[in-house]
Amino acid sequence: MRYIYPVTLVKDEDGEFLATSRDVPEALTSGATESEALLAMSDALGTALAGYVLDQQEIPAPSIPVQGEYLVPVAALVAAKLALRSAMQSEGVNNTELARRLHLSEGAIRRLVDMDHASRMDGVIAALTVLGVGIIIEDQRQAQTMVAA
Repeated sequence: MRYIYPVTLVKDEDGEFLATSRDVPEALTSGATESEALLAMSDALGTALAGYVLDQQEIPAPSIPVQGEYLVPVAALVAAKLALRSAMQSEGVNNTELARRLHLSEGAIRRLVDMDHASRMDGVIAALTVLGVGIIIEDQRQAQTMVAA
């Protein structure tokens, strides 16, 4: 899954730009400029999706963007950890089994899947690899893609 979500910006009466996502309604933020609001929305989406993980809720798939929406990705490490959790769930692999496959301690795996832990990307990629999953990282302009007509 691509962890890049359509976002709407609305300028309020104080001149702040409010950012919302219909796919992840818990992700709300604002900024003094459009760019600031979109950058903050990337973090807000990551935080909200981490909450979904903690509540053992399904991660919503991004909907098709409509005219005037911006496409905002979550941070690469957050996306990789979401992919790892999804792969573990679909394969029926728990922390202990993943630790066995990677020759690591169960505590190391707990940190690896912890959305708040600053894991190394290569560790997440190694875990995905033993589960038969790969990720693609692409470069793009930072949270500036507006869907045109």
